[in-house]
This record gives sequence, structure tokens and C-alpha cells, in this order.
Amino acid sequence: MDGKGVTGLKCANCHQATNLPGLHMPPGNPNWHLPPADMKMVFEGKSPRELAKQLLNPKLNGGKTKADLIKHAAEDQLVFGSWDHGEGKSVPPVSHAEWVNQFKLWIEKGAYLPPE
Repeated sequence: MDGKGVTGLKCANCHQATNLPGLHMPPGNPNWHLPPADMKMVFEGKSPRELAKQLLNPKLNGGKTKADLIKHAAEDQLVFGSWDHGEGKSVPPVSHAEWVNQFKLWIEKGAYLPPE
């Protein structure tokens, strides 16, 4: 499974290379995909501590080191999409650059895990 849908349900049927014009249209990205089958989307219902532990665990994050995580946050076009995912959708309350700075600082300071 490549994370890009199956048969007639391919992600690219709706998610084009760029954002489609209009309110609430599917966001676009030339590399749009879901995580691979062995890396489930398991964010819902997790505490901040559980999310941080999951993010830092190479067995659960696609084999990424801390340096890889920083590079992913700073350079991956799918991450950039959170700040430009189409008309009518909310964006994070900080810029991508500020978010990357804070993420990098978190990693560099030891990737503190929040309490339960």
C-alpha cells in the first residue's frame, strides 16, 4: 500500500498538485498521500505526552532521527500545506518559520515530554 488510495479512490482524484479555487476544496500538493500502511494516523485521542513520545520513536515516525524530524518540519511540502491548504480553512496561529524554530528548540533542548 503506497498511501495514495486504491483503484477508483486515489487521493489524486480530489487532491490535485495545487490548491483548487473555492471554499473548502481539497488541499493540493504534488506529493499528496497518507502515511504508509505500517505508520497509521494515530493522533486522535492522544495526550500531548503520548504524541511527543510517538513523534520521537523511530519505530512509529517512519524511522526518523531527531535531525530528520527537524528537516521534515522545515522542508516537507506536505508540512507547508498546513499553512496554505485552501480557501476558507483555518491556519495555525503562528507562521511556519516560527513553528519550525520552536520545534527545533524543543528538540535541541532535549525534547521534553509534557506530564500526563
